[in-house]
Amino acid sequence: MSRQIVLDTETTGLSAENGDRVIELGCVELFNRKLTGNDLHIYFNPERESHEDALKVHGLTTDFLRDKPKFGTLANDIVEYLRDAELIIHNAAFDVGFLNKEFERAGLPPLRTFVSEVTDTLAMAKQVYPGKRNSLDALCDRFGVDRSNRTFHGAKLDAQLLADVYINLTRGQDALLIDVAAAEPVQGTAVVSVDLSQFELPVIMAAEHELTAHEAVLVQLDKSSGGRTLFRENG
Repeated sequence: MSRQIVLDTETTGLSAENGDRVIELGCVELFNRKLTGNDLHIYFNPERESHEDALKVHGLTTDFLRDKPKFGTLANDIVEYLRDAELIIHNAAFDVGFLNKEFERAGLPPLRTFVSEVTDTLAMAKQVYPGKRNSLDALCDRFGVDRSNRTFHGAKLDAQLLADVYINLTRGQDALLIDVAAAEPVQGTAVVSVDLSQFELPVIMAAEHELTAHEAVLVQLDKSSGGRTLFRENG
């Protein structure tokens, strides 16, 4: 299993091309789908004011950011932290665009040249929940992820929430790796046959979160098989 980094940024505005800057970077590391604690959280001095609407979202004032490091002074360290990892990002085009602009200012190559892959959870959620709200808040509510501490958007907090959402969104993938040897009876072990016709077995319907997990697995299988998933064809 490759190393995964769940990543989020906060910015001074919406347009990297027009000079808006990254002011916060939050990264949460997963290995084998488990939190490692090897996280990264940095505030930056953007050398400009945040737009009024952006300030209402993140609450990071110019005074708070004034003594923080400039992105360029830490750019190489950020590259080394992210190197060879799969990045998990919600609405990835936004964050990748801003980070690429920051790396360009620092004389460094684009993000995709040194990470293994970028996975967009917004695109993934739209495939699983077409026509529904798929913002991070909506997905947290859908999966029962506690976001009660989210007064403002913050890169580290949002990355932590997204890590939980991603695990729920892709739950069930590991179950496909069946240990056949473990399923075989050990030689010499008595196998007891039970006549189930004497029991009235209840029919237990799948819960919504189980159906969601199943659909997420099918989406991944569709990608791998070029849309020829047998479950779809035979369903």
